[in-house]
Amino acid sequence: MNLRLDLAYHGKPFRGFARQPDVRTVQGDVEAALSKLFRSEVTTAAAGRTDAGVHAMGQVMSCAAPDDTDPIKVRDTLNAMLGPDIAVTRAERVEDDFHARFSARSRTYVYALLEGVVPDPFLADTTLWHAEPLDLDALGEASGHLLGPHDFSSFGRVPDPDASSERVLYELRAARDGRIVRIRARANAFIQQMVRSLVGTLVQVGEGKRSPDEIPGILAARDRSAAGPVAPPHGLCLVSVEYDGGWSRPV
Repeated sequence: MNLRLDLAYHGKPFRGFARQPDVRTVQGDVEAALSKLFRSEVTTAAAGRTDAGVHAMGQVMSCAAPDDTDPIKVRDTLNAMLGPDIAVTRAERVEDDFHARFSARSRTYVYALLEGVVPDPFLADTTLWHAEPLDLDALGEASGHLLGPHDFSSFGRVPDPDASSERVLYELRAARDGRIVRIRARANAFIQQMVRSLVGTLVQVGEGKRSPDEIPGILAARDRSAAGPVAPPHGLCLVSVEYDGGWSRPV
């Protein structure tokens, strides 16, 4: 049977999502637990490969499982084995042609910043502290230039030099809730470090260090040095993945 797992995890203990030899990763921990549970080697697919330190609330994985597998027991057993750093929020049997990565229609990330002169130690692992308030109107104007299909070479990289850097950015917006500013980005897919590079550039706009009118030129340059810095990973979270028929979690 084809098994789908929806996951949440805290990124701090891991050297990223994708399995790597000799270091702890989310995929490595999950595959090791599944292999022990099913008593055979398990290989998984995932909707997105989050970087080291990046969190998730709505990551999706898929894998082959024995036909007599009880998804609820899989969920509960994995949570006993993987918690508290990783939580399986849902496990279910899906159609044979479902693939966590290739069946996905879009992914949504949220980057969280904490505004104010006083930091909050209880939010330090999941937000980027920013002492001064950001100009969200300027940030929103800049975001408008980035929507739609573009070559995002200035905002990230692809492992294969022959692969395309074009992606379709459906949504990019910022909202303030008390001291928290959340920058939300949804696209059909993202190249490596794209969201964090977008955030680093938008923060410069919100600080008044760049004009929103600079964004088209940054896109046209197709040069990573044209954009702002890569924002630290700990403020970023993969919140949901969209498939035909629904999302990995409510949005």
